[in-house]
Amino acid sequence: MWSNFFVQQEEDGRMGVAGAGQGGGMAGMKGFRGQRRTNKMSDSQEGKIKLAFFVAIVGVTLTVLGMGTEFWVELAQPKNFSGNQTCQMAHYGLWKGCVRTLWVADIDPERTSCGPAELPGDSNCTYFKFFTSGENAVIFKKTTNRNLNLAAAVLALLSLTMMVMGSICIAMSLSKGVIFFLKPASFCFILSGVLVLLSVLIFHQSVLALLSSDHSIPLHHELSWSVACVGSAGAILIFGGFLFIILALPFSPWQKCLPHKNSTT
Repeated sequence: MWSNFFVQQEEDGRMGVAGAGQGGGMAGMKGFRGQRRTNKMSDSQEGKIKLAFFVAIVGVTLTVLGMGTEFWVELAQPKNFSGNQTCQMAHYGLWKGCVRTLWVADIDPERTSCGPAELPGDSNCTYFKFFTSGENAVIFKKTTNRNLNLAAAVLALLSLTMMVMGSICIAMSLSKGVIFFLKPASFCFILSGVLVLLSVLIFHQSVLALLSSDHSIPLHHELSWSVACVGSAGAILIFGGFLFIILALPFSPWQKCLPHKNSTT
C-alpha cells in the first residue's frame, strides 16, 4: 500500500514538472514572437520607404516613356538642299526610325537645317530589323552600326529587368515589414540607373558611327528630348537606390548589440 502511494506521488510530481516546463516553453515562445514583432519597421520608417520608392517609380516611368519613343536623335538635311519647297529630316530611337518631309515655309527663317520634327508634314516610319533579320538600316545613304544599336537596346532592356526586381524587393519589404529587402532593392535600382546611362552613351556612339559611314549628304544631328528623359531617369534611379541604402543603414545587425541609453543597472 505504501509503495503504491509513493509511486503515485512521484508520477504526480513528474506531471507537474512537465506542465511547468510546457508552460515556460510556451511563455518563452510568446516572448520570442513578441521580440520579433518589435524588430519590424515603424509607421515612420514605412513612410520614408514609400517616399523613396516614389522617387524610384518616377525614374522607372521616365525610362519607359523615353525607351518607347523614337525621338532619341534628329538628323536634318539643310533646308535648301533639295532646291524645292520641301526638305527632309529623320528621327529614330532604339526600335523605330521615321523620315519626315516638311515644308520649308514652315521652318524658322533663322534655322539653316530642316526641322524640328514637331512641324506638320508627311512621315514614313519603319521598325529596325536589327532584332529579326539582322539587317542594318540606311538613313540618307548612311548605314547604321548594328552591333552598337543592339548593345544600346539590350542594356536598356536589362535596366528594365533590374527595375522590376527592385520594385519586387520593395513590395516584399513593405508587405513583410522587414528592412532586409532594402539592400537588394538599392543594388537593383543603382545598377538599373547605370545601365540606362550606359545605353545612352552607346546610342550616341552609334549615331556618330552612322554619320561617319557616308559624307555625300551633309546632316545636322542633335539628341532629342527622349535622351534627356532617359538620362534624367538614370540619375533619379541612382539617387533612389542610395536613398534605400541610407534607410537600411540604421537597421544593420551590429547596432542591435549596442546598449540602450535608458537601460537600468
